Amino acid sequence: MSSTPGVHSLEGFSTIGTGIYLRDVREQCQDTTSPNVILIFGWMGAQLRHLQNYTHAYTKLYPNASQILVRCNPDVFWTTTGTRQRRLMPVIDALEALHCFPSSSSAQPPPRILTHVFSNGGSMQLTLLGHMLQRKYGSALIQGLITSALILDSCPAVGNLKTIKLAFSAVIRNPILRLIVLSMMYTMHFIGLALSLLLGKRVMLMENLRIEMWNPRVLPWMGLHTPRLYLFSRKDKLIPWQDVMQHAETAKERGIDARCELFEESEHVAHIRIEPERYWASVNEIWGAAISKEKVEDQRLLK
Repeated sequence: MSSTPGVHSLEGFSTIGTGIYLRDVREQCQDTTSPNVILIFGWMGAQLRHLQNYTHAYTKLYPNASQILVRCNPDVFWTTTGTRQRRLMPVIDALEALHCFPSSSSAQPPPRILTHVFSNGGSMQLTLLGHMLQRKYGSALIQGLITSALILDSCPAVGNLKTIKLAFSAVIRNPILRLIVLSMMYTMHFIGLALSLLLGKRVMLMENLRIEMWNPRVLPWMGLHTPRLYLFSRKDKLIPWQDVMQHAETAKERGIDARCELFEESEHVAHIRIEPERYWASVNEIWGAAISKEKVEDQRLLK
């Protein structure tokens, strides 16, 4: 590509939609222990030069895997659901082309899908995609066991007015625009709070997100067999580490294979800058857990 990598494009990727990029690798390969599809949901306002640290690392770690990268613009918090769904349609098209769904050729081997999500912004994109896939395919995606793993980097958490201000101040530099957006977000926050008190049930956006992320089938090919890894830090000012720890503990209570990697010195979504070897070793370990579950299931079916 002629564009400068990390600014307007990603080296080795093609742009398939607004903020959506695909590294298409569909060569015949005998590797049956690596993922063949990696789905990455970036944090709100993440620049490509930061996200390529992960895409490059995944290319080295799993060179035979296709990658789909989904960016998250700040307007995801106030854009209509219909608009957000239209933006995510290229992700479904790419997953279909990579033979991840039942409509694909039966001659293809079952997919092995690693999903990596960053912060609440990435989590919102993931849960919306999950709803879209569920509506389109229903139970067809859960007929067989699909090898999968879920990595949650710096998420999920409910947050408060302080974290809302920090999050949007970090990605919106224009002071006038920032004031307008923060005013809008504060208004949405208080409306949600008022409706929660009035209706006697939770309607807060981030609280609902936290609940949705407890769903073992947050993406239709996942389930209780899908190991998930929570990566978070005590020094994260946007996502309190206690919130993430509590989410992981509740997930364990609900039968999910949830594992935690708590960092001590890294900031929000910046763990690889402080301890890259530990970070990627944890990623490799959780995928190894997914493969081990696949082998156990294969042995059970052969009995």
